[in-house]
Order: sequence, then structure tokens, then C-alpha cells
Amino acid sequence: MLEQNSEEVKTGTTIIAAEFDGGVVLGSDSRVSAGDAVVNPVMNKLYPLHQKIYCALSGSAADAQAIAELLRHQIRLHSAEIGEDPRVGAAATMVKNYSYLYRDELSAHLLVAGWDRRDGGQVYSTLSGGLVRQPFFVGGSGSSYVYGFLDAEYREGMSRAACQKFVLNTLALAMNRDNFSGGVAYLVTVDKHGAKESMVLGNNLPVFYNG
Repeated sequence: MLEQNSEEVKTGTTIIAAEFDGGVVLGSDSRVSAGDAVVNPVMNKLYPLHQKIYCALSGSAADAQAIAELLRHQIRLHSAEIGEDPRVGAAATMVKNYSYLYRDELSAHLLVAGWDRRDGGQVYSTLSGGLVRQPFFVGGSGSSYVYGFLDAEYREGMSRAACQKFVLNTLALAMNRDNFSGGVAYLVTVDKHGAKESMVLGNNLPVFYNG
């Protein structure tokens, strides 16, 4: 979950983005906390930057939303200037540059993922002003519980349905183990046809061992 803007508030969330054959799937939990208090149980942390480009938010709730909102406008202006849909890598670079420029004032980590006609589905991390593309990324406090699952289960070139299941299972595992992740699971699937958003209620999430 995201945190309110205070050094005394514990951070927490689970965000993930993964490539499949023809697009990407992004996912997040929905819990926002201030210390031990849940201040918003159903925040959607998957934010559209353009029609086929989304980002997943973590860090300070206010900071992450501010960065995403500002960059959404800049990316739309960039798209209008070039006369076509923006490339995912260009959008991720803009997010990275802004995050690094204000690294001392803002606390946020955004995953950027989407589809463009040149490079297809792509996933980028912009942590600490870096820009790295990988087949999948996971972030937030819940990520420490699922790295083994991710390494064992991810397959390059997986189908759309398989990737959606992979992302949902990852969220369910993290939300079950991480006290600071929870609520509902939000998913966005992006391909050449556009983006499709969905939500899975907490009591409908996949169930694993609960010992």
C-alpha cells in the first residue's frame, strides 16, 4: 500500500507489471495506510499515462499521484507534437527524468508498462532515477515475499490469460503475507487494441496455503 507523506509512516504496497506475447499486464493491491491505520482500502494504484501506457504507483500516495498526473499531461503534449501515440520507452524516460530531478523532495517509485507499435509490450522500472527494462518487475513491501514465486513461474512469451493469472497469483501471495498490502486486486491488460481494466475482490483472490 502507499503511505501518506511522513517519515514516521511505514511504506507498503504490492505492484507488478509483466510482459506477455502481445502486451503487458499490470497489477496492484489497493490498501493505503498511515502507520497502522488503513486510510483507504480501495485505492486504484494503476494510473493511465496514455491510452496504451500505464504506471503502477508506490511510495508516498500524494507524491506518486502528483508525478503521474503531471507526466500524463506532458506525455499527451508529446504525443500531439509528434502526431502519433508515444512510445512506452519515451514515456518511461520522462517519468525517470522527473523522478530523479525531484528525488530529494518526492518519495515515489513508478513502474511504467504498455504497448507501442514499434516494440510491442514493454515493462520499465524507474527506481532511483534509473531506467531498466525487464520482462517483469515487482515493487513495494509485498515484493519481498514473492521473488521466488516470480522466478519459478514467469515464462517468456506466455499467453494473455497465463500472464493475467501470473500477476493475480503474485498479488494474492503478497497480500496474504504482507501486513501492509491488502484490499482488492486491480489489473490492467494492455495490447494493440487498447487497455482493459478489471478488479478482483479480496474474497475472490486465489487461495494458497494459509498457515
